Amino acid sequence: MPQTIAAVTVLVPSYAEGLAFFRDALGFAVVEDTPLGGDKRWVVVAPPGGAGAAILLAVPGDDRQRARVGDQTGGRVGIFVHTDDFDRDHRAWSARGVRFLETPRREPYGTVAVFSDPWGGKWDLIQPTGAGG
Repeated sequence: MPQTIAAVTVLVPSYAEGLAFFRDALGFAVVEDTPLGGDKRWVVVAPPGGAGAAILLAVPGDDRQRARVGDQTGGRVGIFVHTDDFDRDHRAWSARGVRFLETPRREPYGTVAVFSDPWGGKWDLIQPTGAGG
């Protein structure tokens, strides 16, 4: 069987806040939301129509994990979202309050802009060269 990355974990302050950003602001689909007992849930989101890895929303279980919310990669861009229409997604996400940290730019690999989640984590929105609109 070929191997793929199925999901990556992103720490969020609460499931409600995580869903407000990923589902409501970015328009990601909720792939799974399963109670695990107590306050724990298995909440998985993914870009609509995406074939890549999904994101597991995890609520911190201790102070050390809470301190990492928004800083899981030490200030670097940690996750890269590919799109087939950069302008469409940039416009829609901006209208829903997503904060872009720079103006879109063209690079040899495509059109890109860094955006921030509500907790300070950095992400790239990228339309790879030769992809879509």
